[in-house]
Amino acid sequence: MWREMRPDNRYEVPVGAHKVIAYSFGTGDDVILCLNGGPGLPCDYLRDAHSCMVDEGYRVVAFDQLGTGASDRPTDTSLWTIERYVEEVETVRQTLGLGKVHLLGHSWGGWLGIEYALTYPENLKTLILEDTVADIPHLVSELERLRSALGSETVAMMQKHEAEGTLDHPEYAAAITILNYRHVCRLPEWPAPVKRSLDDWNMGPYCTMQGPNEFLYTGNLKDWNRIADMGKLKMPVLITVGEHDELTPACALRMKMALKNAELHVLRNASHMPFYENPTDYYPVLTGFLNRHRSSR
Repeated sequence: MWREMRPDNRYEVPVGAHKVIAYSFGTGDDVILCLNGGPGLPCDYLRDAHSCMVDEGYRVVAFDQLGTGASDRPTDTSLWTIERYVEEVETVRQTLGLGKVHLLGHSWGGWLGIEYALTYPENLKTLILEDTVADIPHLVSELERLRSALGSETVAMMQKHEAEGTLDHPEYAAAITILNYRHVCRLPEWPAPVKRSLDDWNMGPYCTMQGPNEFLYTGNLKDWNRIADMGKLKMPVLITVGEHDELTPACALRMKMALKNAELHVLRNASHMPFYENPTDYYPVLTGFLNRHRSSR
């Protein structure tokens, strides 16, 4: 089960003209390299949910992506592209000498993980895609379906504010809050690592790449779709998704059907963060998959 742990090591990794901060827990040849969501979130919420995998004999590495957490925070919007982030991941892997890794991507980190896997497949033992998608246009249609459950008048209100650019209006913010508690994290009190990440959200990368909130995609990834290319991936893939996830089970199934060697688990009583919402079901799925594909004990 997850718990907050102090990292065994903290690294400064040069990435171009900047630096990112990486954290390492445990030892061993089997490395889980975590790519957290956002874009623009510090890695706290995903790092603290997975550092406990040291109990299973894994080394766990996470890092604050450029623009987040303790890493440098440049304001040059040209840096906020998925292609540049792929090279950032590869720089971290090489600099820390991680070798072939189990790459675990959550949400936006899953999009990044897919792009990395297609670019550097030889560097992966497995790919773990958590609460993520490979087809943003399909996701947008699913988000419209989730929004429609709020009722036609509420959806019309949201569309009006989106058209007028008044996304800070209290009634629009209230609708987003309801959706977040339904489809992002269904716990009445969100865990401390989640709060820390959200309180330190850099909206620069997020707005540039995704959009102003979790249910409106306007950024440079709004047309991103890698479904047609996923059949090229040969490594074992684990897909997990919460039954109430904003990145829905239908999105997860779309990935599974495109892959050659994948298993899919829908986790009950959970939305976008099953590792916090339903750890009893989540961790056995993750541990079982990793143990079937580990290279050392």
